[in-house]
Amino acid sequence: MNRRNLTIDTELILLGFSTVLSTNIFLFILFFLIYIISIFGNCFILCVVFINSRLHIPMYFFLSVLSFVDLCNSSSAVPKLLMDLLSGDHTISLLICSMQIHVLLLIGATECLLLAVMAYDRYLAICRPLHYPVNHFMCEVLVVIKLACSDTSDNRIVIFTMSFLSLFFPFILILVSYVCIISSVLKIRTSGWSKALSTCTSHITVVALYFGSGMVTYLGPSSDVSSNQEKYVSIFYVILSPMLNPIIYSLNNREVKKTFLAST
Repeated sequence: MNRRNLTIDTELILLGFSTVLSTNIFLFILFFLIYIISIFGNCFILCVVFINSRLHIPMYFFLSVLSFVDLCNSSSAVPKLLMDLLSGDHTISLLICSMQIHVLLLIGATECLLLAVMAYDRYLAICRPLHYPVNHFMCEVLVVIKLACSDTSDNRIVIFTMSFLSLFFPFILILVSYVCIISSVLKIRTSGWSKALSTCTSHITVVALYFGSGMVTYLGPSSDVSSNQEKYVSIFYVILSPMLNPIIYSLNNREVKKTFLAST
């Protein structure tokens, strides 16, 4: 009976952004501030929608769900990133890594579909008003599979297919919604067209940020040397997007600003 030495790896090493302490301290302060702004911004949106009964309509319901998803999105990876920036131990267990991958994929798909539903909501509000009450610092799946010793071509095909379905079809629904919106707005001969489009600018900005970075990561060209590119691009949809979304919606929304001023 032949005996073989088997090595079972139970941890992965996250290389992070830099090995220079001063750089890591700067990045820690930067990402910590972004994370705090993201937490407070999204919690602010949730509180505003909850306490203001006038905001209990589909548009703000979806906005509050987006804020909750963004909270989960940033909290799934940023705390570990912050610990790694100041810690000498950059390891992560396979179990935690697997959990992080599944959470990020679930949240990513949820946000894509949610943004598509929000586009359809804007379409109903503008084009069908009678149907609407008008009143790598983390475990990124593409990076982790590169560590596998076996052939991962099938995995890459599955990931690309799922990413295509999660990103492309919601994006097409968004485009169709806005084509219908623009078609209807162009028929408006009064100044009302500017007010109609102003309700969509926040959503368009969020879509551009989230889908743009997501498509670059999952549908763009892949290579063995693109890990750094994937790592930096993922900053947009995991760290920056959850921070910017509540800011974008707050600054461009009269009802949210009224509620904030009334509460203060």
